[in-house]
Amino acid sequence: MSLLSFTPSHSHAHFSPSPFPMSILRCLNLNLNNNLRFRRRFATISAAVRQDTTVWTPAPLSVIEPAAESLFHVSIDVSDAPDLATSHTRAGQYLQLRIADLPKPSFLAIASPPKLASARGVFEFLVKSVAGSTAEALCALKKGDVVELSQVMGNGFDISRINPPEKFGTVLVFATGSGISPIRSLIESGFGAGKRSDVRLYYGARNLQRMAYQDRFKDWESSGVKIVPVLSQPDDSWKGENGFVQAAFTRAKEISNPLSTGAVLCGQKQMTEEVISILTADGVSAEKILKNF
Repeated sequence: MSLLSFTPSHSHAHFSPSPFPMSILRCLNLNLNNNLRFRRRFATISAAVRQDTTVWTPAPLSVIEPAAESLFHVSIDVSDAPDLATSHTRAGQYLQLRIADLPKPSFLAIASPPKLASARGVFEFLVKSVAGSTAEALCALKKGDVVELSQVMGNGFDISRINPPEKFGTVLVFATGSGISPIRSLIESGFGAGKRSDVRLYYGARNLQRMAYQDRFKDWESSGVKIVPVLSQPDDSWKGENGFVQAAFTRAKEISNPLSTGAVLCGQKQMTEEVISILTADGVSAEKILKNF
């Protein structure tokens, strides 16, 4: 019996020989592997190219001082980089900061209003010192030390979505921890707070020692913003709101007309998600709830 005429005796056994010679299969497999390696290499090169497009500008520190427990007020002189200074056009924008010999840059929201950069050539930041981070290294630097800044990034808070003030009389602002940084920029930029009937800032921190910008509260109130400090771990002498920001807001509520209400949020993810859920459940349009990221 020749091999060509042999038929297996087991009816359940199947054999489907490839229509291609093994040499072609090996070639196809080799080409496939080469193609995969090329695509991975191309993706790595593309990522590097994208990273290299960042323009870094050296700039010296002009002020670095404690702002609250674990928080630092940092001012950076950008007067020699007018294009960078004037690129800050809207509250809520941010940039990257890097320090020599450190592998990762830090993303920082700009705390100062855009007009400060254009008038005085200064960017101000509120920086939380986190162990092992670039931010911690930044907080350990001294006046005159040079860092590098990326271009200004992000669209910031699009206040046009809750304008004119006469139409959106209620604006609810929520911030926790260092998330107050871009909110300061917003308040001091001016967003028609004085022309609105009800502007409230719910500002959460662990305790008063960790609450930055208390020295600015009076000016913010004068501009038309009611400050509602909320402490999650207050001492026994505290008589104000306690717990989490979203809980304090739920207790107060007081949304007279959801259709004329806007909101601005910056801070912990859980806080922003829960506040958005509360607001939208009460009829506030998601389009009128602003975030900077």
